[in-house]
Amino acid sequence: MEVIFHFCRKRSLYGARLLAPLVACLVSLSPSLWAQVSPCDLNKDGVVNTADVTLAINMAIGSTPCTANVEGSLICTAITVQRVTNASLGETCITYNTHGVTLNWVASTTPNVSYNVYRGTASAGPFTQVNSSPISGTTYTDSAVQAGQTYYYVATAVDVNNNQSSYSSPSVQATIPNP
Repeated sequence: MEVIFHFCRKRSLYGARLLAPLVACLVSLSPSLWAQVSPCDLNKDGVVNTADVTLAINMAIGSTPCTANVEGSLICTAITVQRVTNASLGETCITYNTHGVTLNWVASTTPNVSYNVYRGTASAGPFTQVNSSPISGTTYTDSAVQAGQTYYYVATAVDVNNNQSSYSSPSVQATIPNP
């Protein structure tokens, strides 16, 4: 089952102090639509290829620290190598957790901002920040979701002085399908 949610909104960043608007569009996609984000892309260069296979092998034999999230969080075995190899040959990257929420938004017109993403289980919050460090781009994938749950997301922009905008509003709903 594929679930797609789309929402756009325009808000002023930091009220009247900064005139540039924050435009946020959040999209929730099921994993079958994640073409741009693959857990088998171990070196995070945007493609799954032989470099990722080599990295998977090195992780499985212990010569490189395991950072993969294919077979399980930080588990690297021959199964990881096989799944990355299959993905490099054009097949789907099979992972242990097949659910996630990919959030995309339009960049703020304010220069040099980063973003924070927050998740809650109610549309009005409370919300908890899900990214561990500021997001410099306009995409974030939340893979720490549970099947059958409904989540609500908001985003903020953060300027170079660490001033943070208010939450985007309204929150965006993503319902995770059951396996």
